[in-house]
Amino acid sequence: MNYDNLLSPVVCSIPPSGIRKFFDIVAEMKDAISLGVGEPDFTTPWSIREAGIYSLEKGRTHYTANAGLMELRQEICSYMSRKYGVDYNCKDEVLVTVGGSEAIDLMIRCVVNPGDEVLIPEPSFVCYKPCATLVGGVPVPIETKEEDNFRLTPEQLRSKITDKTKLLILPFPNNPTGGVMSRADLEAIAEVLRGTDILVLSDEIYGELRYDDEPHTPFSAIEGMRERTVVVGGFSKTFAMTGWRLGYAVGPKEIIKQMTKIHQYCIMSAPTTSQYAAVEALRACDEDVEYMCGEYNRRRRYIVDGFREMGLSCFEPLGAFYVFPCIKSTGFTSEEFCEKLLREEKVAVVPGTAFGECGEGFIRCSYAYSVENIEEALVRIKRFVEKYRK
Repeated sequence: MNYDNLLSPVVCSIPPSGIRKFFDIVAEMKDAISLGVGEPDFTTPWSIREAGIYSLEKGRTHYTANAGLMELRQEICSYMSRKYGVDYNCKDEVLVTVGGSEAIDLMIRCVVNPGDEVLIPEPSFVCYKPCATLVGGVPVPIETKEEDNFRLTPEQLRSKITDKTKLLILPFPNNPTGGVMSRADLEAIAEVLRGTDILVLSDEIYGELRYDDEPHTPFSAIEGMRERTVVVGGFSKTFAMTGWRLGYAVGPKEIIKQMTKIHQYCIMSAPTTSQYAAVEALRACDEDVEYMCGEYNRRRRYIVDGFREMGLSCFEPLGAFYVFPCIKSTGFTSEEFCEKLLREEKVAVVPGTAFGECGEGFIRCSYAYSVENIEEALVRIKRFVEKYRK
């Protein structure tokens, strides 16, 4: 069969994830160290695991409601209220999804028509562009800059808006840069959006992982923005629950209703065991989150100092668990640097270009790994950099 004529040209045109490429290689390489994948090295806290186990022992193995277990939706609303002061109705303004990624895909599919422009600050997570492309949308990158602390500025946003702009994606705290947006930054973005019909997908999966003095502010908490914003959150990063595959979206009931419809046909409902575990996470695990966040902060300081000591410029991340050092002084492209580092020193990091063309000259390293792994990785990277620095 001639699959070239049978497969979707749109799907075939989408490149595979630049993150997974290096992860797949290092998985079969002896004595390799990976700083490539954004996955907490912590085991899911015991009380969460116990709640999941108990749900199985009680025989809770059937479908939940399409939108998710009501008990969990209530806890998500309670969490958004007590943490951020934003109130949602658990009956029709919450959808429980299979990871935050499904929520992102659903929101884009619900609002983007062929030809609509989707504004995407970059560098940013790898899924936004493909999801927009798959529905015929036109991704419009907005290059955030290191001198602006990788924030989206109102001037940048204003310059990219056209009469075709449908959706703005706000990926903060940011993967891969670790950049964050203060409340004042968000208010400046909101001012640009007032008077438009532009919708906002605010990906706040790393909202609990901030290391500055200002707490995270959901974009929907900014005056007048709730009605246009879908906030995406989840359990993978905050509660070390990557394998449980659970996320959620909160937003206007009109949008959530349509997202639920797609979810209903394509997924049915998120994993039941994971949902019962997530109830426990939201109710009883604030101290666990605080502990893990403190550990990430310790590692953050260690790895930033390590890159600076070897002579590489390294932006100080204030959120998530990634650093985004500049490797231009080596003379390599991001892809060349990562491939040679993996081959010669058996350390896997991700080229900045996996997160947008403006990521050229940078690499992403996750510090969601043990200090011992980070320490050994830095020794190897330093040896590599000193060998090739020009």
